[in-house]
Amino acid sequence: MIILEQENEKKEKLQFNVWKDFFKYLKPYKKQFIILIGLMIIVGVLDSIFPLLTKHAIDNFVNKNTTLGIERFAFLFFGAVILLAVTVYLFLSIAGRIETQMAYDIRRLGFEKLQVLPLSYYDEKAVGWLMARMTSDINRLSETISWGLVDFAWGITMMTAVTIAMLRLNFKLALITLSVVPFLALVSAYFQKRILKAQRDVRKINSKITAAYNEDIQGAKTTKTLVREEINLEEFSELTSSMKVSSIRATILSSLYLPIVLTLGSIGTAFAVNYGGKSVMLGLISYGTLVAFISYTAQFFEPVRQLAVIFAEVQSAQASAERVFSLLNEVPAITDSEEVVQKYGDLLNPKKEAWPKIEGHLEFKNVSFSYKDGEKVLENFNLKVNPGETIALVGETGSGKSTIVNLFCRFYEPTEGNVLIDGINYKDMPQNWIHENLGYVLQTPHLFSGTIKENIQYGNLNATELDIIKASKLVNAHEFIMEMEKGYETEVGEGGSLLSTGQKQLISFARAIVRNPQLFVLDEATSSIDTETEKIIQDAINKVLDGRTSFVIAHRLSTIKNADRILVIKDGKIIENGDHRELIKNKGYYYNLYTNQFIEEQSKSLLG
Repeated sequence: MIILEQENEKKEKLQFNVWKDFFKYLKPYKKQFIILIGLMIIVGVLDSIFPLLTKHAIDNFVNKNTTLGIERFAFLFFGAVILLAVTVYLFLSIAGRIETQMAYDIRRLGFEKLQVLPLSYYDEKAVGWLMARMTSDINRLSETISWGLVDFAWGITMMTAVTIAMLRLNFKLALITLSVVPFLALVSAYFQKRILKAQRDVRKINSKITAAYNEDIQGAKTTKTLVREEINLEEFSELTSSMKVSSIRATILSSLYLPIVLTLGSIGTAFAVNYGGKSVMLGLISYGTLVAFISYTAQFFEPVRQLAVIFAEVQSAQASAERVFSLLNEVPAITDSEEVVQKYGDLLNPKKEAWPKIEGHLEFKNVSFSYKDGEKVLENFNLKVNPGETIALVGETGSGKSTIVNLFCRFYEPTEGNVLIDGINYKDMPQNWIHENLGYVLQTPHLFSGTIKENIQYGNLNATELDIIKASKLVNAHEFIMEMEKGYETEVGEGGSLLSTGQKQLISFARAIVRNPQLFVLDEATSSIDTETEKIIQDAINKVLDGRTSFVIAHRLSTIKNADRILVIKDGKIIENGDHRELIKNKGYYYNLYTNQFIEEQSKSLLG
């Protein structure tokens, strides 16, 4: 199993452009963040006040052996405690809401982006890669930002307030205590690069593991039939081992960083105790001042420790941010111009009332196409299709049949030339214009979890029960549906697993036809079903395609005998063109292909 990594390597340092990009997603929470940071500033200031209150108590009550004025002091002290408790409650509440809402909003934006990206994007990205972006990476990002900014605001405020208080209490002692700060900066710079690289490795391997889970679950039947359980386990074990090694490396780096910060903090405290103790003995400072300084050194290096934790988390969050924004900032390969969007709407906000009705005339005009970094699949391809005409495409694998259909559906766009629908270049219309008028039935139909009725209605959410039954009858699905105990309310299972391939195919036909599309595509829709079911589906095809401009990619040539025209495609070019009788009469490529397939099917029937 090969899981392709789909990340672009970046330099192992903080990418400020990544976080700059992120701030535009923070705009909806601007007021909450301002309130949150304000609350944390209050908390930082309040925390820095308590050592001064302790100093005041020692110097004025303990050393002087008096309680004069203690009532006022107690009132101020408990007032500060209550204010601190209320402030902490408020910031916890707001930060929690921001975290949840931010994750929801970014996940929604990500899902919206997935809806508008073309098929070519999904050709390049593994499902596991996308799942990791939408789940763990977004969670990590929202959690780090909401709580990280809180702790950062508190830490900076606390350190600033403590520094000011220490300098005011005793300038020389403050400088001695803070002499370890430059070393802290050097240590942070050293560990930044290594922690970020380790966290990136962890996130990358996590994507691979998610993709491996997805592939193994989806391919469970193949695994069983090929007896690959042991091999899959070995391959997955290699991935998890890599994850373990990378995670341990990241943990070790963080584990080394934090003790170094604590050690330097302890050294600073030792300097304060040593010099401050001597100063007390010499009468240069009061005992209360020394106690306040010891408290301040602990308070100063506590936010430093917290900032070290935030720093490590930001490294990990940046790795997640890079991946999330690579999805959110993905520029679709197919886009509608501003003029088109203004006039006709976009994918998520269509203005259907402005769309012209599709009659079904189609023209490929000097069309060339090549996939990314690949050879040309089509070159100077020309084709005209009349409204209501059924065109069958025949040819070897890789001849260009699917490319023609994908261009027709505007899943891809021509590299050169134009595709015209009713004489209109479809680039001058919104993508939805075609898709709303398109019925598409795949070789392997996909049903969604839910009932048969819900799956058919998925093609047209405004379809009534009568519309659903009418569509089912048209495609010969009504009879088998009604034979089921719950009829149209029968659950189909995940991916339609509770139904046969033929039943799924008929339901997908009904789902396509309930849209009443003017354009239709059948992509080898009968290649994976038995002969008896094929006859049922063939009858459905004849009914469905009547009056609709349609393309049929056929594996079984017996299913396209009634097509208006059959195009034999080779190397992106039409080498034969005509109906079934004409092509048989010409005794060319199609004749040989049809004859060989007919003999093969008859032989199977006789041996059957």
